[in-house]
Amino acid sequence: MMDSNSHAETEPDASDGRELEPRSAGMQAQEGTLEDQVVKAIESCFDPEIPVNIYELGLIYRIDIDDQKVDVDMTLTSPACPVAGTLPGEVEQKINNIEAVESCTVGVVWDPPWTKDRMTEGARLQLGMF
Repeated sequence: MMDSNSHAETEPDASDGRELEPRSAGMQAQEGTLEDQVVKAIESCFDPEIPVNIYELGLIYRIDIDDQKVDVDMTLTSPACPVAGTLPGEVEQKINNIEAVESCTVGVVWDPPWTKDRMTEGARLQLGMF
């Protein structure tokens, strides 16, 4: 499990009674973990009008991994986005293609609305949005 204060923590086993909280998007996952594979799959998805992947754009609001099931909440830069009908399906398909994933569900949420403040520093630099 990842939190904003660390780069990696070991996941508790089911016997200790703690529940894992969904991972906030924007955190770096430990190399080679299922979380890392999911993030890399998401990073391969692009809005065709913006040359930055959707993870760096801050369109991924939540990634919840429970055993081999992945649940993702994402948004779009606007409800009128031309890929609104296809991008969530592309994300879902790419995550489902990961061998260790049993199933993936991607939901689109509009609250909170996306703003450029959700973008990583690297994405803002690449797009000239300082």
